[in-house]
Amino acid sequence: MRWVVIDSPIGELSVGADGPAAVGGVHFGRHPSAVPYAAGEHALLDAAVAELRAYFAGGLTEFTVPLVAPGGSEFERAVWERIARIPYGETVTYGEIATGLGDVGAARAVGTACNRNPVPVLVPCHRVVGAGGKMVGFGGGLPRKRVLLEIEARVTIERDWLSFG
Repeated sequence: MRWVVIDSPIGELSVGADGPAAVGGVHFGRHPSAVPYAAGEHALLDAAVAELRAYFAGGLTEFTVPLVAPGGSEFERAVWERIARIPYGETVTYGEIATGLGDVGAARAVGTACNRNPVPVLVPCHRVVGAGGKMVGFGGGLPRKRVLLEIEARVTIERDWLSFG
């Protein structure tokens, strides 16, 4: 897999693609085989980096780069598909996802699946919260989760405010 590293509001972020077809990994921090990002070396990674930068700047609310989630159990894949559909600026609880998947007692398993998400941020596991909206669990650490949710809240408020005028 070809990895590049970019700076972001949540620190260094590595993005990986195995060929030209789809992004297959996002890693918080510098992936061991990541190289600094250089535009023009890989079209798919150029697109992914451009989308991530636009997202962090508040100008993108939906990623369009093709993704592939290597591995994962059937349950994990179902969780990843569900979290990919959480709208920008909104949150869903682990329990709500478990219930939606037909197992009301699987909230912890949903948390484990979120932690194993191979393409965080692009598949927004940061939008999954604990019961009552409690800020719990995130593979990148709670400070990063908080920043991602704050970016989305700010953009959503600004967008909604502008729509009134």
